[in-house]
Amino acid sequence: MSGSDALSLFVSALAISLPIFGWLTLGFVLHKVGLLPQTLNDRISLLAFNFGLPLMLCAGAAQVDYSQLNEARYLLAGVSAALITFCLSWSYAGWRGYTDKSRGVFVQAAFRSNLAILGVALSVSAYGQMATALAALPVAIMTVLYNVLAVIVLNRTHGSGAGVKDSLVGILRNPLILGITAGVVLSVLPMRLPSFVAPGGDLLSAFFLPLVLICIGGSMRLGRLLPLEAFSWEASAWRLIASPLIGVLIGLALGVRGEALGVLFLLLATPVAASSHIMVIAYRGDGALAANLIVVTTLLSAVTVTLGIFGLSLLSLVGELR
Repeated sequence: MSGSDALSLFVSALAISLPIFGWLTLGFVLHKVGLLPQTLNDRISLLAFNFGLPLMLCAGAAQVDYSQLNEARYLLAGVSAALITFCLSWSYAGWRGYTDKSRGVFVQAAFRSNLAILGVALSVSAYGQMATALAALPVAIMTVLYNVLAVIVLNRTHGSGAGVKDSLVGILRNPLILGITAGVVLSVLPMRLPSFVAPGGDLLSAFFLPLVLICIGGSMRLGRLLPLEAFSWEASAWRLIASPLIGVLIGLALGVRGEALGVLFLLLATPVAASSHIMVIAYRGDGALAANLIVVTTLLSAVTVTLGIFGLSLLSLVGELR
């Protein structure tokens, strides 16, 4: 490959990540200058989470052909990566001698990516609306898995907090999961989908994804950053490097290539999910430490996502980026 071809691929990789982190930066700036107060941010986020994103993911899930085995392979790779990362990071945190409460925060940060929002946004930026269909089923299954694993690790390290039953009921009532489930039902029903489903999904993506990203940026507080000690760097490395690397290697071993592998990487390579902070607080854990990891991994992911998708493109493994 010539130097110009490599440069072109790198520019394509930047074109995926820069708009996403540009929206985050815009939200941060709008909040700092007083144009996006927290009360307004909370209302917009609630609207997007309860209605906009579920409808968008429903439209994507409704267009998936679930008879194709390729979906099962990259879904299996994502689920396996989460489980392996969970087990390995648990062992690593124990080997490093972290206290139980720190260990719980560390492990949840290691396996729990922000796949439903940032992962979908990056995938759409890379491959267009077809990525919503590719991401829908992994987002549904892995969101449930992430929450179950979080309940397990936080109960083990923090003791009873929110309650296992309440946590599981909350998972089943998650608007994103309900939206994707509705889309799956529409897909498998013996009826032709209305012609407006695909363009409707495009419009929802174009409107709600930037809106949610602005809200995430508006919620970031750089003042929350604690001194970046070894704990933060190590947890960030597990989240942004180890977890997506494990997923990609499993995907390659299962024969996953092209856009499916690209979407798998982008779903797994995102920062720590904001919901991890909420669950740590519910279990009366170190909320400041959990919030710190969200901010740190969000900042670092601008680099790791760009370099990761560039490297995979350079090896011709993830299909053509748009």
